[in-house]
Amino acid sequence: MNPKLRIALLGSRGIPACYGGYETLMEEISVRLAAMGHEVTVYCRSHYTPWNLTHHRGVRLAVLPTLRGKYLDTPVHSLLSALHCFGKGYDAALMVNAANALFVPLLRLAGVPTALHVDGIEKRRAKWGPLGRLVYAASERLACIVPNVLVSDAQVIHDHYLRRYGADSSLITYGVDPRPPETTGILEQLGLEPRGYFLYVSRFEPENNPHRIARAYRQVGGDLPLVMVGDAPYADRFIADLRRDADPRVLFPGAIYGDGYRELLSHALAYVHGTEVGGTHPALVEAMGYGNCLLVNDAPENREAVGNCGIWFRAHDDDDVAHAFEQVLENPELARRMGVQAAARAAEVYSWEAVTADYEKLFAELAATRNRR
Repeated sequence: MNPKLRIALLGSRGIPACYGGYETLMEEISVRLAAMGHEVTVYCRSHYTPWNLTHHRGVRLAVLPTLRGKYLDTPVHSLLSALHCFGKGYDAALMVNAANALFVPLLRLAGVPTALHVDGIEKRRAKWGPLGRLVYAASERLACIVPNVLVSDAQVIHDHYLRRYGADSSLITYGVDPRPPETTGILEQLGLEPRGYFLYVSRFEPENNPHRIARAYRQVGGDLPLVMVGDAPYADRFIADLRRDADPRVLFPGAIYGDGYRELLSHALAYVHGTEVGGTHPALVEAMGYGNCLLVNDAPENREAVGNCGIWFRAHDDDDVAHAFEQVLENPELARRMGVQAAARAAEVYSWEAVTADYEKLFAELAATRNRR
């Protein structure tokens, strides 16, 4: 049994989770680690987590300010978080986001052994301009040097760092904890019937292909809605164009979390996943866990996550995307069968308990290096 540890989780927007994958990761592992008896602190941004919220489900929250903006939000908050760690006596820390590699030396200077979670290959994301891509390219190299341990969430990302930089990493995926709610309030609010809609969930950014999926849906027959759940900061023009050009059957309810999100996952006819950059995508793993038939963009990291449980399409080919939708419409039994297979794979491969156990072991190993020093 591992000794009780003081652990800091930094680099995300914070918890309670209502944004993306990093925030979900922080909440799921921090709550479980706290339940094991560890003292866990999650660093949160003041525009995301209320100032007066000091604890959440047994986890301590350190809410710090930042400068809002596409390029300053993350680095300013991560800098302040790293400085805040001085004198706190943390045994180990997890910093997320490769762009935060610059601040890992501060944590180590504070005497905190640190793992850096690098997620996907951020420099390939279309949302970043030349400066952003340059920063991420430099951060990617720095990430191989400054942390005690590098963490990847997919074999594709592990292999990229090993092949490109000769840097090994600990492979720890995401998880899913299916909890279908008994309510159907969000379905009633949106005018949806169980098994009577397609569901897309992702941030509305170019590399996630919401515009291509919405455009291809014009070619799909029938009257079933395509519910596109999501939003994105600093992408107002892209989202406005997406909404303006979409077929009338496409619904845009915005970002939905909690029971509403779980309702949509529990009752969709099929889930559509269009990402082409990144590691293991939490929304895809969650859709698997809830037993959805999966329509998935054919990218290596998605193949790794889904295995043989998906209907594949090429996101840049409208006809191919439309054909994936039509396969489900023409054969509902296929959708049901593939959903069962997806749920079985998620239960076998993607468990938050197993993920948390991996992180607990990692933190114990980091703390041991601190104690030896």
